[in-house]
Amino acid sequence: MSAVPTALVVGADAAGRAPLAALLQLTGWDVREAAGTREALGLARRLEPDLVVVDLDGPAGEAPALLRRLRLVGCRARLLAVTAAAGAADRAAALEAGALACLPRPVDARLLTGRLARRAPGPQAPAAGDTSGADVDADLMDRLQQVYAAALPGRLTAIADSARSGDAAALASASATLAGTSAQLGHPEVAAVCRAIARDARRGVLAHELVVELHSVARG
Repeated sequence: MSAVPTALVVGADAAGRAPLAALLQLTGWDVREAAGTREALGLARRLEPDLVVVDLDGPAGEAPALLRRLRLVGCRARLLAVTAAAGAADRAAALEAGALACLPRPVDARLLTGRLARRAPGPQAPAAGDTSGADVDADLMDRLQQVYAAALPGRLTAIADSARSGDAAALASASATLAGTSAQLGHPEVAAVCRAIARDARRGVLAHELVVELHSVARG
């Protein structure tokens, strides 16, 4: 395995994968994505990831089956499941198949990093004898906010450029990604406007007035 830990995010919906992939990248992971079981198994064999996160909100039984197959092919990664709508039976099936936890979507940054740190050292976890967990947690969130702020102008430009060029697919993707990281890092107003832009873009509507509003809200 590489010095930089590798995470594999699996889910049929690219817009659904994007916020979690962005959050993991912010916290120091080399992130790869897979749209389904076959692609995920191929990447797992080739990359030997340290973490695999699967979306439970796809076809019934598919995510738990993937988790079981990952273990059968010798994958030693930590396994997590995420969901926005799965019922208790689906969550239980994922845990029985080897997931360490089933986290609600959008995934909270503190919840994710805390869960990973308790199970095994991740890229941001403290070594033995380091500062207290509370100090590390505060430091992590401070760094995440700094990275978010540094990346925000580029993300806003990507959204504006996509709207200006009439590329609805790119607009939906860029807006959904910023919505996810904004929600996870405590910027609900930015997240709400981004979700509205993405929702319209998926219907082929380029909501230029919302893009203008987003710039105003983001600059606060």
